[in-house]
Amino acid sequence: MVQRMSDRPSFLVFDIETVADGRLVQRVRFPDRPELTPAEAVALYREQLLAASGGKSDFVPHTFQVPVSIAIAKVAADSSLIEVRTLDRPKFRPQVITRSFWKGWEKHGKPTLVTFNGRFFDVPVLELCAYRYGLSVPDWFASTGPSYNQPRNRYNSQAHLDLQDLLGNSGAVHINGGLNLCAQLLGKPGKMGTKGDMVQQLWETGERERIDDYCMCDALDTYFTFLRCRVLQGFLTLEQEHTLVEGARGWIERQAQSNLAMAEYLRNFRFWQPTGDDDDPFVH
Repeated sequence: MVQRMSDRPSFLVFDIETVADGRLVQRVRFPDRPELTPAEAVALYREQLLAASGGKSDFVPHTFQVPVSIAIAKVAADSSLIEVRTLDRPKFRPQVITRSFWKGWEKHGKPTLVTFNGRFFDVPVLELCAYRYGLSVPDWFASTGPSYNQPRNRYNSQAHLDLQDLLGNSGAVHINGGLNLCAQLLGKPGKMGTKGDMVQQLWETGERERIDDYCMCDALDTYFTFLRCRVLQGFLTLEQEHTLVEGARGWIERQAQSNLAMAEYLRNFRFWQPTGDDDDPFVH
């Protein structure tokens, strides 16, 4: 089958969901406690992290995390949505997910990766998992030529565009509210029934497809945030953005016929409406 130019992604807008590897946590953090089960090791480490942060966070560092879901929105050169898909459903094997991601990036001609906070979490997780699983990704780790052209250079947005980094002026400010805030400013669902801090428990109780569905919704929120950032940067007009959003909504409608998560996303979907000069500026 011949691939049409419009089907070739220029951007891979993606989101990942991860869980802590309890066996690794036990070996590294509690080597003198071999009796701990993986779940017990994670629970104990989270207790320690919560205490050390003064009750602020019990999130296990990315070095102990493995991906259990990756949702990828394939986006054409004109910023139109081609499709959104997840990897290795319904088995959700971290090694297969990691390999599929990097091989897919290469297969599609190394499109620009687009994330929200991916420079600080998603990509480092996938890099370290490539190390863990013995994968070779020479084009991503290329270190020849000018440093600004190297894919892993923080300011190389042609290789990786982190929308949080863009909106936060390369870390100068924190985007308090994160992707949820950015999506809701545009009338998109943002966080619904499932939230990121629930993923570890959902995984341990076997609700793996729920995690995958949640990841797909986050990828869509990231895509709509990406479109507005393209407007912000002058690559799209508001009229073009609206047309692209309508096209993406059509894709969601088709998926909603057989996917409950997409049906919920559609129920909470709104088109962004501009406010006039005399309107309340706080009404969106």
